[in-house]
Amino acid sequence: MRSVKIITVLSLAACLLWAGSLVYAVNSQLFGGEGPPPVKPPAGDIAEPLSKEGEYKVVGLGDSLTKGIGDEDGKGYAGYALDELKKKTEQEIQFTNLAVGGFTSAQLEEQLQQPEIRRQVSQADSIIMTIGGNDLFAGGEVMNNLSADAVKETRTGFLSRLGNIFKQIQAVNPEAQVFYVGLYNPFNDLSSSKVTSGIVREWNFFAAEEAAKYKNTVSVPTYDLFEQNVNDYLYDDKFHPNAEGYKLIGERLSSLITFSREGDQQ
Repeated sequence: MRSVKIITVLSLAACLLWAGSLVYAVNSQLFGGEGPPPVKPPAGDIAEPLSKEGEYKVVGLGDSLTKGIGDEDGKGYAGYALDELKKKTEQEIQFTNLAVGGFTSAQLEEQLQQPEIRRQVSQADSIIMTIGGNDLFAGGEVMNNLSADAVKETRTGFLSRLGNIFKQIQAVNPEAQVFYVGLYNPFNDLSSSKVTSGIVREWNFFAAEEAAKYKNTVSVPTYDLFEQNVNDYLYDDKFHPNAEGYKLIGERLSSLITFSREGDQQ
């Protein structure tokens, strides 16, 4: 009789343990409960797999636009551009997004000094990047000071850092195609739109001139895409593009990337 009680108690404990494990697992999957802490690779380990032979590798750099913030599907212009590229080639396309929301040119310049970032860039066939919006707009603070002198001072510092960014990229990968995506004006529907539009156009002009100094570096214009009905292409924050806005940028970018018959990008 005693043995029967012991077996019963053990069976009940096992059932409770099983039930508890099941509840934890369901909670983790459905409600985002915390699971075991991720295992960090030892320093120096490769965070991403090396490119396979025949793969076409694209690396994304820069700020929240390359990150895709504002697109509810999370694709951003990079995702829509990749969709179009996949129609052009049978090569497998690998995309590594190293962009960070809120990044300024100074932060990207610093990021490019990291060994893992340099390794990723060194393997890229194409590099797509957005940078400068946070330098110029500073979270909307540019609207508080639209003086020519203040804008020129900001632009001068940015252009110096932008040139250094291009130099750092070419130092580790002189053959990669670099696509620098220019700025649009999210304030185009405000009363100061004439002033802000002039600032953005001039900013883009000098940035494109800087890009033209470097081999395989292309400036991708976006200003015209948002010039009419800008709110139709902006997210709720009235700053980042929405899905439709990102699609326009992605289609513009993908049209500039072509593949030869052998599968190599031109």
